[in-house]
Amino acid sequence: MNTEYEKEFGNNLRKIRESKKMTQEVVAAKMQLGGCDITRSAVAKIEVGQRHIYVDEILLLKEIFDVNFDEMFYKTEQ
Repeated sequence: MNTEYEKEFGNNLRKIRESKKMTQEVVAAKMQLGGCDITRSAVAKIEVGQRHIYVDEILLLKEIFDVNFDEMFYKTEQ
């Protein structure tokens, strides 16, 4: 396991979330409506690389943010 990947992924998610003008609370609520049992605190931990993220969460975040996988997984220049 490479924690740097998790930190980079989380940082990308934070940048995407902020660019979409969403709070962590809104993201958590949308994920809950989509069937993922997640809290705002868990979203915050994902963004700083302190919590692992599951495949179903990745797929739902992709849908919520309306982005492609490259934007989620690779460094962005935002």
